[in-house]
Amino acid sequence: MTDKQILQQQLWNIANTLRGKMGADEFRDYILGFIFYKYLSEKMHAYADHILKPDGLKYQEIDENSSKGKKYLEAIKDEAIETLGYFLKPSELFAELARKGQPEEGKENFILGDLTKVLSNIQQSTRGAESEEDFENLFEDLDLTSSKLGRTENAKNELIVKVLSHLNKIDFQLDNVTNDVLGDAYEYLIGQFASGAGKKAGEFYTPQSVSTILAKIVSSGKKKLKSVYDPTCGSGSLLLRVAKEVKEVGAFYGQESNPTTYNLARMNMIMHGVHYRKFDIKNDDTLEHPHHIDQQFEAVVANPPFSAHWSASPLFMNDDRFAPYGKLAPATKADFAFVQHMIYQLDTNGIMAIVLPHGVLFRGSSEGHIRQYLIEEKNYIDAIIGLPPNIFYGTGIPTCILVLKKKRSDPDHILFIDASRHFEKVKNQNQLRPEDVEKIVTTFRERKVEEKYSYLASIDEIRENDYNLNIPRYVDTFEEEEPIDLKAISKELKSLDKEMAKTDTEIAAYCKELGIETPF
Repeated sequence: MTDKQILQQQLWNIANTLRGKMGADEFRDYILGFIFYKYLSEKMHAYADHILKPDGLKYQEIDENSSKGKKYLEAIKDEAIETLGYFLKPSELFAELARKGQPEEGKENFILGDLTKVLSNIQQSTRGAESEEDFENLFEDLDLTSSKLGRTENAKNELIVKVLSHLNKIDFQLDNVTNDVLGDAYEYLIGQFASGAGKKAGEFYTPQSVSTILAKIVSSGKKKLKSVYDPTCGSGSLLLRVAKEVKEVGAFYGQESNPTTYNLARMNMIMHGVHYRKFDIKNDDTLEHPHHIDQQFEAVVANPPFSAHWSASPLFMNDDRFAPYGKLAPATKADFAFVQHMIYQLDTNGIMAIVLPHGVLFRGSSEGHIRQYLIEEKNYIDAIIGLPPNIFYGTGIPTCILVLKKKRSDPDHILFIDASRHFEKVKNQNQLRPEDVEKIVTTFRERKVEEKYSYLASIDEIRENDYNLNIPRYVDTFEEEEPIDLKAISKELKSLDKEMAKTDTEIAAYCKELGIETPF
């Protein structure tokens, strides 16, 4: 096993310590929170030791109560807040609390109060600093008073001490800067929790294969991206996936309406080594209260909730995101509202890719009107990719990826790709294999036409189809059945009749020997 796989398995085993106590989404919040605390602690410890090296000191050697120690801590705090964005005293480090919680001579050491205070102090340390918003309420989902951790205070303390002790033994390999071992392991855990969270999984996680497709599409032909934006960012995994496809991303922007998932996104960013100054994630409803409305982004990606409800208030007809279209997306299907919002935020030379249910391709009424406007008036739709059914956690509906550009290299055609038959079935879930992902991306980038897989439809052809973008209208995947040889089948039936007659005769003979009546 690789270092990454070993760490993934170790963390998952520890997560299962809590699993029997609560549901997948609940124990997710605890274990990911504790891993994050250990990460912050180890970063703080290493940074402080580096600062103290010229003085021949180690961070844990500082006497926090002495006047000299207090001066050291004050100086270290100023630099840590500027560089890391937060501060922890030596007594607040993860390893110290894990050690403190170990039983002595059969006596339990109670640390729940200390742990609660430390998590609060991390957030308090950022007050008034540039990083305050990035750490505010970050640990609010770690309710250490919850009865789900145990019926008594001692039971809760015992479980938490057990988890901290196991985590304390694991090497997070933070020095391995060439390979993001811990970040990938954290991502693995989020995916594992998503697979067990049912319908709730779609709120915070996009399957890695789909994320990879979106990331490769929006980064096509680029080594650096000035900015990447996800208006429904969930755990932030999609934003981070885009970063893996280029050498550098200038800044990450996102918005997430669920407070718990919003916390997870910020943790995920920091765990992947994204500096607090390089990401800006907000907690709010994107359609109703957009926070980055005055900015445009080079890459825009999203996997919004399918056919979500929104207000569709008439007031939005005065909103620059929606006004040019003349109609709003239906109140019960916000799919095109997200498309309109993302287009508004897309830079002139940018690319956006969004996952949507197939209905957006052919539904009529206001959605048909918006679709026609995008094709006829703006000509922004560059490609449509049909995905296999049952690849998203919590829903089996077929989905597609819409790719839009404000400046298209091939404005006379829209590329259609039908990848719905290219997958493997793993247990109850369909999965795109690496070769399936590569085929989709290569076909998109090269705008290849392949029989029963992809097709370049002219705008005139789409116009003739009344702006219906349903993929089967353009990619013919019909497979003719092999002709039936009636003579061969007739011959086979006669042969079977002879064999059955012979068998009946044998059965009748056995019945006669046994003195019983034949069954026919």
